[in-house]
Amino acid sequence: MKLRCMIVDDEPLALDVLETFIQRLDNLELVCRCNNAVEAYSCLQQEHIDLVFLDIQMPKLTGIDFLKSLVHPPKVIFTTAYRDYALEGYELNVVDYLLKPIAFERFLKAVSKVTPQEYALPVPASLPVAAPAANQSGPDYREAFIFLKADKKMVKVMLHDILYIESLKDYIRVKMETKEIISYQKISFLEEKLPTDKFLRIHRSFIVALDKIQAFSASAVDIGKSEIPIGRFYKNEVLQVLNQNNLLEA
Repeated sequence: MKLRCMIVDDEPLALDVLETFIQRLDNLELVCRCNNAVEAYSCLQQEHIDLVFLDIQMPKLTGIDFLKSLVHPPKVIFTTAYRDYALEGYELNVVDYLLKPIAFERFLKAVSKVTPQEYALPVPASLPVAAPAANQSGPDYREAFIFLKADKKMVKVMLHDILYIESLKDYIRVKMETKEIISYQKISFLEEKLPTDKFLRIHRSFIVALDKIQAFSASAVDIGKSEIPIGRFYKNEVLQVLNQNNLLEA
């Protein structure tokens, strides 16, 4: 038996991410994609919905007000970039509260809370993380990759091709020699997936590939045609790592 799902979010990229996640589970079926509460009302009148992925901050009518207006609401998982509504969400008896950008593993955990005895949710064979495991580099490192959502597709990125990663608030820019990818993801999540002996966080907004560093000073590193700043809170650790990697002069 499949869970019939509806996504309500005014951000097209957020809709795309959740749709991709839903499609990866055989026991979920996406019935409606809605840009606002008005469209969501219409869907509920026409379709049976078991589970709603509901954004909170939307124009005209917030997700919270929309939920309060329903006499017999389906099960709801809030999806939002703001932590401030967590308490109110649980007071409304929502299933879970997902903070954007949403990792697939966290999405899976939330969905498993929906009548778990009735709906067995299989873990897909491949998750959007590096293979082999990103926190382990070695002889197979040049075969390691990650999948990132970009242009409504899951794009394969080889780790050895990455020059650096730049945070753009809720998005990241992955810079490579011949191209770049913009993806809806937080830099901290990606930092956890990358091998620590190959990549280094040098600034709150930058992760760099160690083997791509061409030159550096006390305040910046040069990679390709870019000069990337070293954050003052990261400086000591960065210089220590560079020294351990024999990048400093004796």
